[in-house]
Amino acid sequence: MNTINANDLKTRGIAAIEAQLEEQPEAIIAVRGKDRYVVMQLEHYYYLRECELTAALAETRADLAAGRCEQESPEAHLARLDTLK
Repeated sequence: MNTINANDLKTRGIAAIEAQLEEQPEAIIAVRGKDRYVVMQLEHYYYLRECELTAALAETRADLAAGRCEQESPEAHLARLDTLK
């Protein structure tokens, strides 16, 4: 992943980010020599978010198939949560 230092970002602004994102989908912003932030194009963010949701759905389906779930009323669920405290 390409790195943009904070000073370059201050002087060049969004052009520094755009130049890095032409080469790769993500770029790191370093502040005082330490990696602090990641920037990416919005389309790439949406793609990553969709991957997270797909993984969560697969995990939920696996839990259901393995019987690692309970079916109960909202009241019973809240009562069960209270016992966990």
